[in-house]
Amino acid sequence: MKKLATSLILTLTLVACCPDTADRQWTAEHAYEWYSRQEWPVGCNYVPSYAINQYEFWQEETFDPQTIDKELGLAESIGFNTVRIYLHEGLWYDDAEGFKSRIDKFLEIADSHGIRPVITFFTNGGNHDIKFSIGPQPQPLPGQHNSSWIPSPGKAAIDDPSQWGRLKAYVQDILRTYKDDERILYWCLCNEPENLKGGCDVKDFMPAVYSWAWEVRPSQPLTSPVWKRPGKSGTATKLDLVAYACMNSDIITFHHYSSPEELDVMIKMLSRFGRPMVCQEYLARNYGNTFFNTLPVLKENNIGAINWGLVNNKCNFHYPWEHKEGDPEPEIWFHDIFRADYSPYDPAEIDFIRHVTGVE
Repeated sequence: MKKLATSLILTLTLVACCPDTADRQWTAEHAYEWYSRQEWPVGCNYVPSYAINQYEFWQEETFDPQTIDKELGLAESIGFNTVRIYLHEGLWYDDAEGFKSRIDKFLEIADSHGIRPVITFFTNGGNHDIKFSIGPQPQPLPGQHNSSWIPSPGKAAIDDPSQWGRLKAYVQDILRTYKDDERILYWCLCNEPENLKGGCDVKDFMPAVYSWAWEVRPSQPLTSPVWKRPGKSGTATKLDLVAYACMNSDIITFHHYSSPEELDVMIKMLSRFGRPMVCQEYLARNYGNTFFNTLPVLKENNIGAINWGLVNNKCNFHYPWEHKEGDPEPEIWFHDIFRADYSPYDPAEIDFIRHVTGVE
């Protein structure tokens, strides 16, 4: 009886400490009902042409609404209705209210172009060798892809739960501010959780982030994307992290930078979860991953399609990942759709995208 009583007390304590199940992951029915009310999500991952990273995107001294307005106008012109953007906790730590005012301005501009952003909180991607701070940012390294992206929150914070209280306050403040804002399509909590770049293992951190989001339970979906198909690159994929993301997200998101055959396998694998899907990163022309062979497949399967890149910028997204400093510009661009002067990289692509999105 004593063991039974102890077990009962422990169970009740756990229930009391956790959000109600109804306030956690949406049911599949709820997710599909939400998805049925949306336009087919089609768009791009967006970094303004003036920015080399999240700080230069959002900080007061460099935030540029005029450039954003022009570039989201380009996205609108080819039928895009969403863009995926990245925040960073350092901006909130520095000036929470100012940061949110700039998010408001971005949402206002996006809404004027019929675009509903996907907002991403954390990512292990980026340059782990630089200590970044608000203010002037590094200059691009010629020939290098994305040389100064900022990891978030970084290994030191991920490995130190004593820092999580501040991160929780950041996530929940942003979510509470925009939890019912219809201008936002959905929230991406942890980008590519199984990508352990810089030694950042989110096996304990990611469940904490989900619990923070569930305590707020925004009206928009919550998700974290699958980075690679399990087994495709040996043991690169961490099954525990993929399983957690897929079993706890409201909608299923994934990244795809390879062949149409591999896309078919990925779709079949992820359809087992019985939820709406969005491919929130694709386009690697040098690897044979193009608009022509990927966008129609995603549309045919009613899967959201968000390619990487809009306007060529300081991040040098047109160079492949493995490009080295000083290498010549590739004849075939990796990412991006428009050149720095806003002319199309490939006019045939523009015509094709407009045809698929229905704005011919």
